[in-house]
Amino acid sequence: MGLMTDPVVIVGGGAVGSAAAHFLASDPAFAGRVVVIERDPTYRQASSALSASSIRQQFSSPINILLSRFGFGFLRAIADEVSLVERGYLFLASPAGMAALEASHRVQRAHGVAVALLAPAELAARFPWLATADLAGGSFGLAGEGWFDGYALLQALKRRARANGVEYRHAEAVGLEIRGDAVVRVALDDGTRLACSQLVNAAGPWAARLARLAGIELPVRARRRSVFVIDCRTKLADVPLTIDPSGVWVRPEGAHYLCGVSPPSWRDPDDAPLEVQHAEFDDVVWPALAARVPAFEAVKPVSAWAGYYEYNTLDQNGIVGRHPRLTNLIFANGFSGHGIQQSPAVGRAVAELIVHGRYMSLDLAPLGFERIAANVPLTELAIV
Repeated sequence: MGLMTDPVVIVGGGAVGSAAAHFLASDPAFAGRVVVIERDPTYRQASSALSASSIRQQFSSPINILLSRFGFGFLRAIADEVSLVERGYLFLASPAGMAALEASHRVQRAHGVAVALLAPAELAARFPWLATADLAGGSFGLAGEGWFDGYALLQALKRRARANGVEYRHAEAVGLEIRGDAVVRVALDDGTRLACSQLVNAAGPWAARLARLAGIELPVRARRRSVFVIDCRTKLADVPLTIDPSGVWVRPEGAHYLCGVSPPSWRDPDDAPLEVQHAEFDDVVWPALAARVPAFEAVKPVSAWAGYYEYNTLDQNGIVGRHPRLTNLIFANGFSGHGIQQSPAVGRAVAELIVHGRYMSLDLAPLGFERIAANVPLTELAIV
């Protein structure tokens, strides 16, 4: 690719934006400049910094499996930097949910995922601290899953990008100048009008706001999620990231545990303030955990925080690729809680689109904007 006179501008310096900057600037075929616009360099409200930072291959759609497989390999290569813990997810199913779990299992096995489908007796033998009487089974990841320090991943990506000449600018994009089929300038809140050759929307929970500046409606909303830190006096062995049939999840974090749940749609407003919903723990999370893990009847809350999912209201899957009309506008949005784990693969894909004009490593066409325009959702059964 020849030299680009104007820089590639990436709006959003979180994990997805910084991954795109890293892969772009490190591609030997790229001869241009990259500028990342980040409205809050402290990342106080960034999803990357407030995520529970876990990674799995147990999805029902092949594209999500492949995205996270690359992400896990990337994390393993920098395991010391991101404090990677390699331990599986455990999805538990009631009789009503077992058919979906089995369907996902077939897709996962067809794509080489190391996963075991366990009957209730096998669950009880492997995880003796688990109450299994009401379960029909469970799916346990045997490899390629775990959790890590999401903020450390963000900083690792940012360091690599800056080492390759990427400029990070503290500003907010407040306007777009469009000529014909291209965005030619980005107006910043400091008065700067920054010319651009390509514009990447990696604005996380605020992606729809940036898209509207181009007259595009993007179905991405900021949805609040509370994460609770609890202490359990009883020591439990080999606890995976466990997802109860109720949707409540729990995983170890050092000497403590993290837990939470996605609220029902009627109690999940857009752009809610980042205030911890303590009643959610008292009314939903703790009762489900105590029923599933009897030792958790006596847990002690330690702390909590709230962060945003960049929630895709159409199908809770990422939106990645060029806009069909504004052809130099690339989306990397709407991952609905999967962004931190999928950021390396998405960043690589965005870089390939810019440098080579097409996907070279992994075809992300199923995540393209075209399905948004056509209102045709991509089905993913394993949404947490």
